[in-house]
Amino acid sequence: MFFVDTIEVAGLGNRSYLAGGGREAVVIDPPRDVDRVIAAAARWGVRISHVVETHVHNDYVTGGPELARLTGAGYLVPAAARVSFERTPVRDGDSTVVDADAGLALRALATPGHTPHHTSYVLEEGGAAVAVFTGGSLLIGTVGRPDLVEPRLTEDLARAQHASAHRLADELPDETAVLPTHGFGSFCSAGRTEGGATTIGKERSANEALTRDVDTFVADLLAGLDEVPAYYAHMGPANAAGPAPVDLTPPAVADADEIAARLAAGEWVVDLRNRVAFAEGHVAGSFNFEAEGQLATYLAWLIPWGRPVTLLAESAGQLAAAQRELVRVGIDRPATAATGEPSTWVREGERLATFRRATFADLADLAGRHPGDGLVVLDVRRSSERAGGFIEGSVHIPVHALHGRLGEIPAGEVWVHCAGGMRAAIAASLLDAAGRQVVAVDDAFTAAEKSGLTVRTA
Repeated sequence: MFFVDTIEVAGLGNRSYLAGGGREAVVIDPPRDVDRVIAAAARWGVRISHVVETHVHNDYVTGGPELARLTGAGYLVPAAARVSFERTPVRDGDSTVVDADAGLALRALATPGHTPHHTSYVLEEGGAAVAVFTGGSLLIGTVGRPDLVEPRLTEDLARAQHASAHRLADELPDETAVLPTHGFGSFCSAGRTEGGATTIGKERSANEALTRDVDTFVADLLAGLDEVPAYYAHMGPANAAGPAPVDLTPPAVADADEIAARLAAGEWVVDLRNRVAFAEGHVAGSFNFEAEGQLATYLAWLIPWGRPVTLLAESAGQLAAAQRELVRVGIDRPATAATGEPSTWVREGERLATFRRATFADLADLAGRHPGDGLVVLDVRRSSERAGGFIEGSVHIPVHALHGRLGEIPAGEVWVHCAGGMRAAIAASLLDAAGRQVVAVDDAFTAAEKSGLTVRTA
């Protein structure tokens, strides 16, 4: 008998896996905070015999080297991946025994496309395929994006993705479970993933790489590629060099004077509280990235890389969870941190800053009563989202580009919106810190037209 334990990394839209028998197990694409993986192995009562990577990751820092060091496991990495650390190079067709007593082995299957060296791993029980760990190759209904390595390679890699998907479908039985790393909200996915479980047979009838001819597939894939988070540029090099162990101990405590000094020095002070609490009272100049949102993705995307960051949290638990999220994308140590009531984060005699929150109905009412009265509507969604409909007359600057383009926003009160409210809150905090009068629209974009606002698609 065998088991597969899924280790969710929800904030980044990824999954890692622990798979094994009664004595030993293998870990596929581990997150950087490897204590979660070690705890999972302890629950199953197994020794981690091997750690494997499907590819050198572009969207998170791997925990592979550290997990292999701590457990003494063999560390398997595709042979063609250019790395600067010791590992066992894996080539197409290589087979590795995972748990001899359970008859479990892992067979490497070259599936280039997401990266040139990408490798999937087929879990075999008694020589029969039972699952395939597809990394960034075959995802649920789609594939991993092919444009993260080198622009000149993108089309060739897209064609390779099509071929790799067909190889998996041709060589594996329909009942084989497909277990991808990406595709659960990850920007490494080329399309939207729906559902949490699938098989080769299901993908054969539903996956765009398996239902379209190669030219149509490639054209549609390339046309649908979205923006790439800026921090991705730092993940591949970090993983190729071999990431250092993480330090999740609490950071130094910042008092009000320290917070003010760091703001004055141009450092980032990030408030992790929910957007309602932030709007009601926050340290002037601080930015709001909700701990419960896609904290790691958006903070790592927006912050100038390497800029010191101070975290403000409502509790020690919230701070610890945020630290864990951030190390996964290479933001290793907050410079300082503070927890508790925001009134303690400002110096004596200073007041907390505030701004208004509203709905699309409020915006429609204001626009109707005061047409052309210096009202600025700012849309901070991605270009692909805006293509599906936008408020007439709105200014468009995606949230990930806003910090460097604040000067492009016309004068007047800025009503900022996204698709649901989280990114609008980030944007509102950036605008508020820059001294702009801002209103955060905390509402679903589907309500815009229903509220009487004119929504156009061209």
